[in-house]
Amino acid sequence: MNTQSLFASAAINIGLAFVVLSLFAILKKQPSNAPIYYARRLSKGHNIHFHHSLSIHRFFPSVSWIPRAFRVTEDEILETGGLDALVIIRLFKFGIKFFVVCSLVGLAVLIPVNYNGQDGSYRSYHSMDSFTISNISRGSNRLWVHFSCLWFISLYGLYLLYEEYNGILVKRIQQLRKIRHRPDQFTILVREIPFCTEHKARGCYVDHFFSKHHPYTYHAYQMLYDGKDVEVLLAESIARKIKDLREGPMANKHKRERLLLDASQEYAISLQQEKLQVFCEKIRQLQREIIIKQKELPVAFVIFKSRWGAALAAQSQQHPHPLLWITEMAPEPRDVSWRSLVIPYRILWLYKIGVVLAASVLTIFFAIPVTAVQGIARFEKLKKWFPPAMAVQLIPGLSSILTGYLPSVILKGFIYIVPFAMLGMAKAAGCISKSKEEIKACNMVFYFLVGNVFFLSVLSGSLLDEIGESFTHPKDFPSHLAGAVSAQADFFMTYILTDGLSGFSLEILQPGLLFWDVIKSITFGHGKKKNPYLYSLPYFRIIPMVSLSVLIGTVYAVVAPFLLPFLIGYFSLGYAVYVNQIEDVYETVYETCGQYWPYIHLYIVIAIILMQITMIGLFGLKSKPAASILTIPLLLFTLMFNEYCKKRFLPTFHHYPVQVYILLEVLVEKPLVLLVVSFNTIILLPLLCNLSIFLQAAAITWQDLFSLVISNFLITFVLSLWVEKAGLLAFRCTSNLQFALQKLFFLDGLNLLQLFFLDGLSVF
Repeated sequence: MNTQSLFASAAINIGLAFVVLSLFAILKKQPSNAPIYYARRLSKGHNIHFHHSLSIHRFFPSVSWIPRAFRVTEDEILETGGLDALVIIRLFKFGIKFFVVCSLVGLAVLIPVNYNGQDGSYRSYHSMDSFTISNISRGSNRLWVHFSCLWFISLYGLYLLYEEYNGILVKRIQQLRKIRHRPDQFTILVREIPFCTEHKARGCYVDHFFSKHHPYTYHAYQMLYDGKDVEVLLAESIARKIKDLREGPMANKHKRERLLLDASQEYAISLQQEKLQVFCEKIRQLQREIIIKQKELPVAFVIFKSRWGAALAAQSQQHPHPLLWITEMAPEPRDVSWRSLVIPYRILWLYKIGVVLAASVLTIFFAIPVTAVQGIARFEKLKKWFPPAMAVQLIPGLSSILTGYLPSVILKGFIYIVPFAMLGMAKAAGCISKSKEEIKACNMVFYFLVGNVFFLSVLSGSLLDEIGESFTHPKDFPSHLAGAVSAQADFFMTYILTDGLSGFSLEILQPGLLFWDVIKSITFGHGKKKNPYLYSLPYFRIIPMVSLSVLIGTVYAVVAPFLLPFLIGYFSLGYAVYVNQIEDVYETVYETCGQYWPYIHLYIVIAIILMQITMIGLFGLKSKPAASILTIPLLLFTLMFNEYCKKRFLPTFHHYPVQVYILLEVLVEKPLVLLVVSFNTIILLPLLCNLSIFLQAAAITWQDLFSLVISNFLITFVLSLWVEKAGLLAFRCTSNLQFALQKLFFLDGLNLLQLFFLDGLSVF
């Protein structure tokens, strides 16, 4: 790809983004489009302010939504969309922080070194190669600069990952405390329940099992039934008929005629109402018959009296047979995937194998368009193998558009359908919740994109470059191969431009909903009140796409640093777009408390590892084996860092800490009781029993003693009324006071008073 093709791609993407964002700024000001651009706010009952109908400001584009997006705080995002939405925003923030530093290193250090690094006679025909590592001569000591930058970028990326992982973990614990009233924290899902031959049912077995093994925390259970009643649908249809009979025939009549109600119509309505009552009674009978006919599923929701009781039961093996009494924390009610609970647990592995095979077939067939796209991008080589393609050069500028803009658009078009196909496969895998389906889809889409978009694009582009060169100059094959790998940077540059400028612009414009709203308004929805178009945040599409951009930028951070400034614009625009979408458009359907972040962390670690492996190979091809060998410890350190994060952070995301749940019980149910009991038993009792010893050891007066006890109690009691940390405060203050009473010979009275006062405030 030459410079003209790259400029053509940049100009088209920037122009398209300008037009689309201007159109969005105008359409968002129109009240008729509020159900599209303010769907979440309307669903919450918020009032949307629009300019006067004759105001000229309604028809001029504005960029006020961009600075407003950057003014939104993380706490506001957390309150609006939950921790999962905040994880998306933190991913964009990570990209900005990481690639700003990488760009400074690349522009200030690597690009000057690369541009002046050609000592020999070899010159690559790729115009961008003079700014990449392929312009460095073999064996040049300039490669040590790239080696140093590789270490710096890798360590900086790992540092940011650790800080983000730790920050998300803290917010996850806080979010669990915030949503402590949700019923799913008291509920577990039990699968593979044995059949009770004595009572011919499974429900009694559930009650007997948990009453026996969890007698102090077990509360109740609810069995699930496979009842697909057609009568429910019939009842709904009859209810609709009644509504139509009341409203439909009178809609087009005169106002005076609408006041009269035909007697035959009243009779029809009463008849339908009687039928509805009959069907409701039949539904109740069918429900009883389902129980009688023993149509219970081997699945039940078991409710516990406490959160920590549910957590212990969910995270422990209930039976010596690992395929019986399988327990896990229940998803929240709106997150349950009911269709998957019907699938027997013993055959879930067959569904998973089927999903893997289907994803593999899709991956294989997707190699065809990727190879074709690379053929278009490598137009100079394509002319040698397909001479009729030279006719494109007869039209001025067409070849630049064809090789610069068209390949990334075609690839993006094919990629757009992949997340939806993978989500459909994930739904067939038997996940118990919608969140797990989307997490599985995220994994499938990411590895699909890495395999097809990244590796296949590099390999197919290199193949087209090297077919002929390897025969004419076999000795220069390593140098040509290194140049071919770095030469793919221009293609990925156009891909980032297309995905960022055009992709994010179309995301905020919502052209599909606009088109559907227009069709609905002029057809069956004409004259009716518009309802907000509520949709959940598409995690399965956003996370893999953005993670792929992180991977591309990370791998090429040292190889082709000219790509990095484009990524800063990519993540900045994406940040503004999705903050706007979270605040105004998307609805929160479920809350996993940040369970997406461990997968994002793994994706970024994979990107760093690929960067290091690529540089090991390039150092070898550039005849610098010492740099390759010294990069291996960095690779091993990255792998050990990933293992450390698995041990340090991952268990808290996969399990529910019992300590946190016990503290929640204290905070919700009996903070004041705990405070008074702890104060009386831990403070007053040792004080009364050892009063003389206390006075002699501390050398303080009765007044100091009285002020010490009263001040500690008042600080603890008053502050506990303001915050939700009464349990933690009581534990810390009383335990420290007991410790001080036993170790008085180290402290005097004034130090004791300062210790308790500072300890009480340190909790906050």
